[in-house]
Amino acid sequence: MWDIIHREAVYLWYYFELQISQILPYWILGIIIGSIVSVFGKERIHKAVSAIQDKHLGIFGIIPASLLGIASPLCMYGTIPIAASFSQKGLRDDYIAAFMMSSVLLNPQLLMYSAALGTTALVIRFASCFLCGIAAGLLIRLFYKNKQFFNFAGFSERASRDTDPNIFMRLLKNIGRNIKATGLWFLIGVILSVLFQRYVPSEAFAKLFVNNRGFGLLMAATIGVPLYMCGGGTIPLLQQWLASGMSMGAATSFMITGPSTKITNLGALKIVLGIRHFALYLVFVIVFSLVSGFLVNLIS
Repeated sequence: MWDIIHREAVYLWYYFELQISQILPYWILGIIIGSIVSVFGKERIHKAVSAIQDKHLGIFGIIPASLLGIASPLCMYGTIPIAASFSQKGLRDDYIAAFMMSSVLLNPQLLMYSAALGTTALVIRFASCFLCGIAAGLLIRLFYKNKQFFNFAGFSERASRDTDPNIFMRLLKNIGRNIKATGLWFLIGVILSVLFQRYVPSEAFAKLFVNNRGFGLLMAATIGVPLYMCGGGTIPLLQQWLASGMSMGAATSFMITGPSTKITNLGALKIVLGIRHFALYLVFVIVFSLVSGFLVNLIS
């Protein structure tokens, strides 16, 4: 009995060390880059979003709005007060929608984490999140051009926590907050991927995600809803799934539905959207994730 337990412990530790050695450098790099952007670039990014409307770009302003959403280091609870300040300054709802949608899906920190999945996955994640922001902005422009889509009543821009007069200490404190916010979920993701690698038969996984790609897309989009808790925590899982034969299209669907239906994000979005617009948001996310996954599989 003890021999079996010892053998399993050795196997699990081996897989754990392997996962850590592969993914930890990307996690550390993501933390550092995310904190640098947050401390030194956040204000400039948000000023650039506010300035889009002054440039009279029309429909094309949705493009930089979506890009700046990806560049913003804030989570959804930080993005909504910023978006509220944009709205108070008169920024159009289609620009706000593009910024918020891409910001929900991706940020500089998560982008660096995703590099652990390989160049193809990194490019696809960036492109799909960027296009999702553009699609959201276009739909708001088309169907709500003369109507209000968001309700930011009660929201105001939060005071920055990066206030230490010493620049180096300001950066260190931001790094510490990032580690505290993502470290546990990163560790949980590694542990889950280790258990998956050791105990989930490849044949069973193949039946779900490999043999039937259409069903695999639906499954990936569905499990993204309850499973996604933190971007860094899902990277080890995605790495194992892709290595086990998950299609890149299914991974794309997961990477879209996961962050966009994260429980904490949904709670905040429901407040600013209302029931009807919130339902439209969910339909948009699911449809976009499935279409994106199908197109990625078709191309690849």
